Amino acid sequence: MGEAGRNRPLFFLDVDGPLLPFGDGSQRDPSGTGPTVHLARLDPRVGLRLAALPCDLVWATTWEDEANTVIAPRIGLPRLPVVNWPEPAIEDEREDQWFGLCWKTRPLVTWANRRPFIWVDDEITDADQDWVSAHHPGRALLHRVPPARGLTDADFTTLDHWLREA
Repeated sequence: MGEAGRNRPLFFLDVDGPLLPFGDGSQRDPSGTGPTVHLARLDPRVGLRLAALPCDLVWATTWEDEANTVIAPRIGLPRLPVVNWPEPAIEDEREDQWFGLCWKTRPLVTWANRRPFIWVDDEITDADQDWVSAHHPGRALLHRVPPARGLTDADFTTLDHWLREA
């Protein structure tokens, strides 16, 4: 990978919440959480919008590689790299619980390896923001998306602006 590729920001993307909004309850499958109804909430246009951003997209979801086989084709994305979640060290897990960190925070900072990154998720808190600011030397935007609504035009405006101001 050339120098430009190493400096291009990463975009860590969660599925449940940002891409698959939980809705207000009226959108939920009355018989439970049927996978077809759940996946019907995907906006097929969101993949094109994500692909147009000047960054390297990476799945950062518990779907792991299933995001490439189930989600990506439905929204028009190619196969993307995937963060495979390591088992946390006991000391880190205790500290994370104490400070209220999301379980994804440390692995994403490690994965970024000093590169600038955006992390879009519905579980981000102020504690995650503070920890990343203290432990990641590069630029980082932690962007919380309310899980009931998913990504919106306003979110894309914010993300695009941050990526282009670098």
